[in-house]
Amino acid sequence: MQEKIIRSLPGIATLILLLLAMLLCGWLFVDAANRGDVAAIITASLLFSVLALCLIGFYMVEPNQAAVLTLFGKYVGTDKVQGLRFNNPFYSKRKVSLRVRNFESGKLKVNELDGSPVEIAAVVVWRVVDSAEAMFNVDDYESFVHIQSEAAIRSLATQYPYDQHEDGQISLRSHPLEISEYLKQQLDERLNTAGVDVIEARISHLAYAPEIAQVMLQRQQANAIVAARRRIVDGAVGMVDMALADLKAKGIVDLDEERQAQMVSNLLVVLCSDHATQPVINTGSIYQ
Repeated sequence: MQEKIIRSLPGIATLILLLLAMLLCGWLFVDAANRGDVAAIITASLLFSVLALCLIGFYMVEPNQAAVLTLFGKYVGTDKVQGLRFNNPFYSKRKVSLRVRNFESGKLKVNELDGSPVEIAAVVVWRVVDSAEAMFNVDDYESFVHIQSEAAIRSLATQYPYDQHEDGQISLRSHPLEISEYLKQQLDERLNTAGVDVIEARISHLAYAPEIAQVMLQRQQANAIVAARRRIVDGAVGMVDMALADLKAKGIVDLDEERQAQMVSNLLVVLCSDHATQPVINTGSIYQ
């Protein structure tokens, strides 16, 4: 069901005219009573009753709010004009907020792509853009938004790994923008039928489940140590290669393959060691 805009009368002007008409009916009733005119009394009473019934047709529309009007269960239209409005007194009026709203889901435990249990939560910013769909397509659109959001978050967690294991791989922790965009698309597809537009969706909490958190922390530390060692070794090899090239280019010393291998070994030990090395001074020949 699509939203349909309906026209309404300005409330203040209509209220003033209605009150004046009721005063006129009251004056006619008193005049007819003084004259003893029964027909005029009945007519004035009926007119006054009809005008009093019209007072039910007034309703208030606040900023960023819509009034959904129905007649005996049939959708008539939506009024979004702010202020005091007047329409058919037999219309039923239900208010729908069009303001931007947000909520944070609870921490959900779900297995990520690699099968490791993680805790994940997200913040969803949304608003109603079609009041008719929000009121009539779902039973309770606010509850619908919350339930579908949690379902989308669970689905998201199973599509990606927690950590990036390969270059270019998208993971929950390393690509927040891509993950947020994917989550927003999933929510838009799920909530479109309820007339809801998702403005923003992003992960607010992400962690391994407590039962494996310590093990995963040790794995992350091990990966960091291996990466650091790899960088140190790469740098040391480059420095050794540069040192041998400079010695040969400048003709400072001419080393055979065995002495070059020994020099490479000593330099790598010095450059890659965790602690400061103790130098040993050779006062004799390097060939002794």
